[in-house]
Amino acid sequence: MTDTPTPEAPPTEKRSMAYHGFEAARYVVNGLVATLVNWAVMRLCLDVLHIPWASLAYWIGALFGITTSFIGSRYFVFRKADRPVMRQAVKFVGAYVVIAVLASGVVHVWSDLLHYDSNLGFILATGVQVTLSYFTNKKLVFT
Repeated sequence: MTDTPTPEAPPTEKRSMAYHGFEAARYVVNGLVATLVNWAVMRLCLDVLHIPWASLAYWIGALFGITTSFIGSRYFVFRKADRPVMRQAVKFVGAYVVIAVLASGVVHVWSDLLHYDSNLGFILATGVQVTLSYFTNKKLVFT
């Protein structure tokens, strides 16, 4: 059996694949920054302000993380700053409220009901949030 070479992708397809690769890398960087902001605010709420519920602290942190993520997504990840900001913001916030409710539910069950470590609950919730937010932003918000 002989190997037949596969034809190369057309130049525009190669550029498209490279663009999406860079977009995904920018998404990861933006997500890490937003996650750090979310986690730092959650820890501030729990450790300094002594909020008794990890899920509430997560929700407060999520508000700061969502804001950071929107700014980064608009200007850095998807580079759609030429589109109406309010339309993007409304879609983004709507999507993130749903995603944050799901993620805070993970934290609530993990930390408040099962009494497991809130940092691990945060990591689990972040996994849910990352998966849902990329596809929501790409297909709904920053189109």
